[in-house]
Amino acid sequence: MTTDPLRTFDEAIDYLYSYVNWEVERHVRYSPEVMTLERPRRVLSALGDPHRQYPVIHITGTKGKGSVGAMCAAALQAAGLRIGLYSSPHLQDFRERFRVNNQLIGEEDFIALVNDLRPAIETIPDITWFEVTTALAFLFFARQQVDAAVIEVGLGGRLDATNVVTPVVSVITSLSYDHTYLLGDSLASIAREKGGIIKPGVPVVSAPQPAEALDVLVGLAEEAHAPFTLVGRDWLYAAGDSARDGQTFVAGPADGPQGTYRTALTGEHQALNATVALAALEWVRRAGLNVPDEAIRDGFRRVDWPGRLEVVQRSPLLVLDAAHNGASARFLAASLTDLFPQRPIAFIFGASADKDVEGMFDALLPLADYLVAAQAVHPRALSVEEIAARARARGYERPIVKAPAAEAALSLASELVGPDGLICTTGSLFIVGEMRTVCGLPVGHILPSIQQPAAPSRTAEQG
Repeated sequence: MTTDPLRTFDEAIDYLYSYVNWEVERHVRYSPEVMTLERPRRVLSALGDPHRQYPVIHITGTKGKGSVGAMCAAALQAAGLRIGLYSSPHLQDFRERFRVNNQLIGEEDFIALVNDLRPAIETIPDITWFEVTTALAFLFFARQQVDAAVIEVGLGGRLDATNVVTPVVSVITSLSYDHTYLLGDSLASIAREKGGIIKPGVPVVSAPQPAEALDVLVGLAEEAHAPFTLVGRDWLYAAGDSARDGQTFVAGPADGPQGTYRTALTGEHQALNATVALAALEWVRRAGLNVPDEAIRDGFRRVDWPGRLEVVQRSPLLVLDAAHNGASARFLAASLTDLFPQRPIAFIFGASADKDVEGMFDALLPLADYLVAAQAVHPRALSVEEIAARARARGYERPIVKAPAAEAALSLASELVGPDGLICTTGSLFIVGEMRTVCGLPVGHILPSIQQPAAPSRTAEQG
């Protein structure tokens, strides 16, 4: 039962982490009997159902959901609206998960919210860390009187605590293999879990999907009588020039005019993510929010989402990218080849034990002159010995260096590549977050001054 109030931010964080985290406790069975929406519904009901007090964009997917959410939030904010953004995991500070108009929740607000939640959550047996965290986000946004909230699924979709919402649009970004120990080892089973966010009559926007996954999503939408918008069919896009400070693209509905846009997020794959955001924002407009075209363009140009092909140092060039599965690593490899001709290249690589390390290595190791194995400070992080062993098992014969922590990894990689080389830190959000801290970067925000010097565009290089 509730006793003395929590008085410091550290006390509030420790209190939250006293609840079981099923993303870490892998032995817990992912099933309706264990992961039930009943607990978050009970908590939110006790709080007055704050998640029903504003329109919601609900986003799931394997890759790109953070970028899509950030672009949606940035465009809505540029339209003069007050926008909440709930995302996970964080890079450096737990407060990154809760933003209003891209400002992190204040420590005092966080402490007050946790204290206010305690009477409700302490009456509910077996409530989990993420369920509590999600309730905190919904309550925070209600108290901040947001005009809308962008809510990112934590894990899966069907049984995720965020799935208590009835959104104005459900968004499903690109699906690939991840969390297979929970979501299933086929794309159909993964699509079934992610597609669980589809609600009766609520429009759905999907990125292009493998046929096996798309069939499932279309079936779920038909059962729910939910209008289904597919990027690549109903909305078209074409990537334009790629540069280190952003990506241009042309996009629009298949039966309507196409517009030219630029997003501050780098890489051709961000043209796809931005088009998914555009299609979702069209449904938001139809729901009654005023989002002018110029606000969307302005928001995309200004979107502030660190850890995605983020250039944070010039000599040697240091790029941070949170690719953490095979498909994301392939996008990363293509972007590095396209945008960063520097040689030699060293990868600082740290990954969680449940990730597709072999798939990531197949994409990245052909580019690597050096591999620096690093262990993130996380209970699921692979050891440096295991990373090195797996790299050798994939046939990598070039030098491997083992580093005890991110700071040592950066020092070693800098010595290996020299001032004109390239270092890419990747493999997990955790190792990217630790590297941002080592580099003294602002929590939750990019450094535009570092991003500005752009390489020649891909078109210019070919010309």
